[in-house]
Amino acid sequence: MRLLPFFTWLGLFYSGWLLLVLSGGYVETVLLHWPMAVAMAAGSYVAGSTPMGGGTVGFPVLVLMMDLPATLGRDFSFAIQSVGMTSAAIFILCRRQPVEWPMLRAALPGALIGTPLGILFIAPLASELFIKLLFAAMWCSFGLLHLRRINEITAYEGMTPHDTAFDHKVGFSVGVLGSMLFASITGVGVDMMIYMVLVLWCHADLKIAIPTSVILMAFTSLVGITTKVFLGSVQPGTFENWLAAAPVVALGAPIGALVVSKIGRRPTLIVVSLLCVAQFAWTLVHERSALNLWNASAALLGVGIFLLLFQDMYRHGQRLARRGQKSTISNQQKTE
Repeated sequence: MRLLPFFTWLGLFYSGWLLLVLSGGYVETVLLHWPMAVAMAAGSYVAGSTPMGGGTVGFPVLVLMMDLPATLGRDFSFAIQSVGMTSAAIFILCRRQPVEWPMLRAALPGALIGTPLGILFIAPLASELFIKLLFAAMWCSFGLLHLRRINEITAYEGMTPHDTAFDHKVGFSVGVLGSMLFASITGVGVDMMIYMVLVLWCHADLKIAIPTSVILMAFTSLVGITTKVFLGSVQPGTFENWLAAAPVVALGAPIGALVVSKIGRRPTLIVVSLLCVAQFAWTLVHERSALNLWNASAALLGVGIFLLLFQDMYRHGQRLARRGQKSTISNQQKTE
């Protein structure tokens, strides 16, 4: 009975999708775009099992493999995650998986504000090359961090104690800045930011951090694609690719969340981290004709800046953990 809302959602989605395809005469469109459906089978698993949206697979497939515009990769990320990550979020809520609600409740209104602002005022300033390099640098730094600290990150249990004011301030800041500066440009990123805060700063168990990041990215994607549709600025090709991949991700992301709970997150995170680093090198090779010394240096600098930001979070997290340990010892001594 707990999964009844999830199965109801699936029934409504597949009925609506089938009606749209048949009544709109889109059967041929779906068949024509089958490669995107195949790619998103992997992308949806990643979306449900890691702090990465399905767009982190969809974006490089469209942009690097199919040589389509980066703006299309971004809009497709919003559109496909609105189905896949929403499906995973409903599954997570139905299973009553632990979520860091105080921080998430502050991050959601932050994303509601930051996403439209970013789409309106920041994303139009980003060139195609900048979008590609930002995406590549962001996820390369994610991969490098996890390859270095995977044992530590996967060993965390529970969370470092902290107050509600901290949750509200940090959550809202992550929601606004992550959606405005990253998600509005690349279609992903705010999920990674809240995940990094939870894991590096709060030493949160991955069973808490990943579901929290999935729910935030699902909400941000819904806000993003709604804003794009309202503005009439959805890139050509987004709908066709979405139509082919949507029925795959509606089930794929929840399956990813379920499978990883059985086999553990470590193997998936290692593989995904290696792919994140590989796609950075792939981007540089793919864009070599457009790159000059300044662009290439800026991309490498971007990786360095993200790593420094993560290292700073890590140091803050260590200090917070030590204070929490001292407070626990002091309380135990008082009770004795």
